[in-house]
Amino acid sequence: MRSSHARTPDRRISPLSLVLVGTLAGLALVSCTAQQEEPVVALVNGRAITQVEFDVRWDELSEATRARYIKEGGKRRFLDELITRELLMQEARRQGLDQNDGIRDKAQRYKEQLIIDELLKDKLRTKVELTKAELDTYYEKHARELLDPLKVRVSQMLLPNFPAAKDLETQVNRGGDFGKFAQRYSIDDKTKAKGGDLGPYRKGLVVPEVDAVIHTLKPGMVSAPIKTDSGYYLVMVTPLDKEIIQADLATQERLRQELLADKRRKRFEEVIANIRTNATVRLADASRYITEDTGKP
Repeated sequence: MRSSHARTPDRRISPLSLVLVGTLAGLALVSCTAQQEEPVVALVNGRAITQVEFDVRWDELSEATRARYIKEGGKRRFLDELITRELLMQEARRQGLDQNDGIRDKAQRYKEQLIIDELLKDKLRTKVELTKAELDTYYEKHARELLDPLKVRVSQMLLPNFPAAKDLETQVNRGGDFGKFAQRYSIDDKTKAKGGDLGPYRKGLVVPEVDAVIHTLKPGMVSAPIKTDSGYYLVMVTPLDKEIIQADLATQERLRQELLADKRRKRFEEVIANIRTNATVRLADASRYITEDTGKP
């Protein structure tokens, strides 16, 4: 006899359902974890600027640029500029500029230049350095632009005879003013008006007899009378002003950078020459329109 009561549905969950629920839960967990790993720092019209993107762009800044941002508002200032950049990009896309053929061509050329730069960086990875001998030779070549290693200021006076020179030597050693004595008693018309001041020492500045004595003097010391065909010289050296020495150091650094740049250029030319040696290059017929144009009127 059939029962009059309806059969109660079996509400037990099948194994397949359990698998599906577990899979969905897992995906949700992964999605949640991904969001936790890559937090969003700003939303610009719905487009997320993530922490990872921000950090990458921040790390790409040069030390000088990063220091400027830190001084002018820190990472918040940089974030504001990223937001502004994103707004500009969105407006540019809205106007279809990202589809502009001219811009695409420029972007392609820029991409090619980046690739070439990376290639050359690898080819030129050996650090170019200067040896002391190379620097010394280059400095010698530009000696007129540099101070002599002696780095002193030279003053001199020329007297007609030994007694006059000896007397003035004694007076200077007792505290007399070398410059004033030179203005009054020196017979060297070229230097007496300036108190015998010749400026910073350099080769060829004075006659050989005086030059030999200069290298034996200490700053502030006056020499004994120096006999020459013109008469008797007294010479004194004094320290150079700090500003003059600093300017000389700056000139040395400029010359060093010039030599370094020249050495890097030669290294670059060697790399290019090696690449061209292993290549086959032929100029086409149309090249005559270029090669015949020498730029001369």
